[in-house]
Amino acid sequence: MASTSPNSQSDGRLAIIAGYGQLPLDVALAAKDIGENPFVFKLVGEADQNWDGFETTAFQVGDFSYLKQQITQRCIKRIVMAGGVKKRPQISQVRPSLNTILALPSIIRKIISGGDDALLRGFIELIEAQGCKVVGAHEIVPDLLADIGTIGAHSADKTAKNDMKVAIEAALKLGELDIGQAAVAVSGRVVALEGLEGTDAMLSRVEGLRKAGRLPNGKKGVLVKFCKPKQDMRADLPTIGPETIEHAKRAGLAGIVLEAGKSFILHRDKTIKTADKEGLFILGAERDVA
Repeated sequence: MASTSPNSQSDGRLAIIAGYGQLPLDVALAAKDIGENPFVFKLVGEADQNWDGFETTAFQVGDFSYLKQQITQRCIKRIVMAGGVKKRPQISQVRPSLNTILALPSIIRKIISGGDDALLRGFIELIEAQGCKVVGAHEIVPDLLADIGTIGAHSADKTAKNDMKVAIEAALKLGELDIGQAAVAVSGRVVALEGLEGTDAMLSRVEGLRKAGRLPNGKKGVLVKFCKPKQDMRADLPTIGPETIEHAKRAGLAGIVLEAGKSFILHRDKTIKTADKEGLFILGAERDVA
């Protein structure tokens, strides 16, 4: 789907650092639709899409010497970081360019002392030290962002809205600690918080609790995914897709609440159709509803 980018090719070539999942490919296709010629850095062990038709190179996370070489050679001025990273990079993997040597000690301290958001902010600083501007995926594919209000055929009832408020509050407190973005509430009680395992694994835990009879009979519950309060919007926005719907269904939930304007719905049509078929609602909400 076409989008209008606030940037232009006159700002230099656009590149995408691609992790796993659909989002990097969606960004690349949208960029092509608006006349860009995106270059793709495929993260080794992470990028899992078919990149036929795009100019690509394999990129080991932390190899800023190679990144600088490619940026200079290909006249890259803008970079989007998109997709997931299953394995947190180690400091020993960092190969600094001349541009990053002076900045490296202070950035490494930030990375070591923090969670995923601190890691991403440090990574962004190191990329921008190469002379590039890091832009958010939402600037290239705004049409994938969740709208405010009900998305799909099903709506949240009063019970779900009460669970939603509890889960939003929990997700925001979790985000303040830079741990995760998601929480599940059932019958007005938080039953699961997202950690390093990710949303799908968290929902599998909820499924296990339900099968073990640990959750109230007949009470469904709600999954909430919100940005961390201090999150850099240029990376790791909350994301759902068809698989999230399936996991939420198996966990016995009534629906999913996303932060409107700050969360992605991948495979949008398929995700909404899956939710409609499974009887789950999708709702875009603002954080002040908590």
